[in-house]
Amino acid sequence: MVSRKVRTPIGDWWWTVDRPVLAAIFGLMLGGIILSLAASPPVAARLNLDPFHFVNRHIIFLIPTIAVLLLTSFLSPRGVRRVALVIFLISLCLVAVTPFFGAEIKGAKRWLVIAGVNVQPSEFLKPAFVILIAWLFAESTRKPEMPANTVALGLLLLVTALLVIQPDFGQTMLITLVWGALFFMAGMRLIWVVGLGGVAALGLVGAYFTVPHVTQRIQRFMDRGSGDTFNIDLAMESFARGGWLGRGPGEGTVKRLLPESHTDFVFAVGAEEFGIVLCLALLALFAFIVIRTLRHAVNSGDPFVRFASAGLAMLFGIQSAINMAVNLHLMPAKGMTLPFVSYGGSSMISLAFGMGMLLALTRERPRAVFLSSPGMGLSGSPV
Repeated sequence: MVSRKVRTPIGDWWWTVDRPVLAAIFGLMLGGIILSLAASPPVAARLNLDPFHFVNRHIIFLIPTIAVLLLTSFLSPRGVRRVALVIFLISLCLVAVTPFFGAEIKGAKRWLVIAGVNVQPSEFLKPAFVILIAWLFAESTRKPEMPANTVALGLLLLVTALLVIQPDFGQTMLITLVWGALFFMAGMRLIWVVGLGGVAALGLVGAYFTVPHVTQRIQRFMDRGSGDTFNIDLAMESFARGGWLGRGPGEGTVKRLLPESHTDFVFAVGAEEFGIVLCLALLALFAFIVIRTLRHAVNSGDPFVRFASAGLAMLFGIQSAINMAVNLHLMPAKGMTLPFVSYGGSSMISLAFGMGMLLALTRERPRAVFLSSPGMGLSGSPV
């Protein structure tokens, strides 16, 4: 038992961390194991691997994932910023060299092999980028004469340019949406909203006319007869076959044909075997984490904590929504994982890093902690 009377780092953490959000995250991890058992054996069989190859790797990935989540949640706001800055700089350098040294998969270079391990640097770039942008916007609200918004815009242009080169338009869209939402929270004028929205629309139109695989994905989404819609058709069939309660564990058949059933389309596999009830349960967990975190953000008196926690919650929520929307054919395919559920080491560990920082920022701290801490930044919180 952890006592309130005995002051220890673990005790202080336990009584201040948002335990319901932590429980919801572990619930998603448990769901990921169950759906990995359901979805990955057919993929392993097609690759002539052991039936539980991806299941075993998924569980192994959970060990560093949980470690990163818990260790990061112990950080102070100052520690969150420092760690995010280091991770951002390292990830930015790796993203920059990926087009030159990365392996090409489906026409894109997004992966690097580091010490024999496949790593997707852009996954780690996202949460670190959100923290730095939140820091800049917090400073701009405290001291408007500082060029913090200009620096934030420069970082956005740099990051999106590097992602477009790969190309990775899904991550580009995700980062841009979160950046825009935080800029709006920081007091962006309406003219900026219209202007940035117009630039984003022009970028999408430009990608449609200049990037072949973007053109194909949008055309297939608008008109199924315009190209190969095999994956989406099978995903939709999974929902139709599963109904409300599903066909039962291991009884799904669509997963035997679905190429990416353990990654991009694990939500559809869950729908066939466990029904719409499971899908709604997963949706409820995602919504609970996002809404509860946004509530923390609204009630926070520290601008950095408010922007950072809201940004991380939106990053988590939008990625979840994109994956589920693709499975339901509500938007073009994006190749984005379902947080803590889909198979993928880089994705899970980077998500743990982001959610660990979120837990660290939303811990219950007296206001005096922010006002009296050494090394105060201009926003009133520690540097």
